[in-house]
Amino acid sequence: MALLAAVGFDPDFGARPLKRVIQREIGDRASVLILEGKVGEDSAIVVDAVDDQIVLSS
Repeated sequence: MALLAAVGFDPDFGARPLKRVIQREIGDRASVLILEGKVGEDSAIVVDAVDDQIVLSS
């Protein structure tokens, strides 16, 4: 959460850019995992921060 907050905060716009960061870093990448068949219908996607990068895994 801290990484998302740091990346998604802008001094001029506050937290408004956070929605775009969440969509790009989590939503878009989760969609790719699903479309590639790496995540099943009843599976969960785990979101984590490793070395200051957002990592998704199934």
